[in-house]
Amino acid sequence: MKVALSVSTILLSASACVLARPAPLVSIPTHDAFFNNIKAHCGKAFAGKVTVDNAGPSSFSEAKLVMHVRRCSERELQIPFHVGADASRTWIITKTGSGLSLKHDHRHEDGSDDVSTMYGGHTLDAGFANAQSFPADQYSKELFAKQGIPQSMGNTWQMYIYPEQFTYRLVREGREFRVDFDLTKPISAPAAPWGYQD
Repeated sequence: MKVALSVSTILLSASACVLARPAPLVSIPTHDAFFNNIKAHCGKAFAGKVTVDNAGPSSFSEAKLVMHVRRCSERELQIPFHVGADASRTWIITKTGSGLSLKHDHRHEDGSDDVSTMYGGHTLDAGFANAQSFPADQYSKELFAKQGIPQSMGNTWQMYIYPEQFTYRLVREGREFRVDFDLTKPISAPAAPWGYQD
C-alpha cells in the first residue's frame, strides 16, 4: 500500500511539473526579427509626423506625435502613441504562436476602456524582418459594423521598422494614413498612457 501510494505521489508530482511548465514560445524567424527590431528600442521614445493622410488635415496634423516603446517582454510589446495631450492609445504587439497580433488599446483619461478598443489584426503570412501587415480580425470587423463604420472592416494596419525610421500605416480602399517616426533622435519619454502606471 505504501509503495503504491509513493508511486502515485511521484506520478502526481511529475504531472504537476509538466503542467507548471510554461508553453514554449513558438515563432518564425521573420516574426522574431520584426519583434526584436522594435524591442531593441525598449524604453525609448521618438517624435513622428504625418506623412500621408488622404482624408485631409486632422487632429494628428498639428499635434506633437510621440511613440514610446514602453514595456517589452518575450511575448509582448506595449507602445503608447501620444497625440499631443491625448494619451489614450497604446499599440500592443503580441506573439501568438501562429504569428503576430496588433491591438489598439484605447482608454479614457480615467483609465476606463473606450467603446472602441482592442481592435486590430493578425499577420496572415511570414512578412519581413522590417515589415508586417495586420488585416482586421473578426472581433474588429464586428466592432466596426456595430459602430456603423463598415468601411473600416477593410482596414489593414502595417508597421515598418528600419534603422532610422519606424512607420505606422493604415490602408483600406480609398484611405491611407501614415506616420513616420525618427529613430535617430530619441526624446524624453512621456508619462504613462491612460489606464497604465509607471
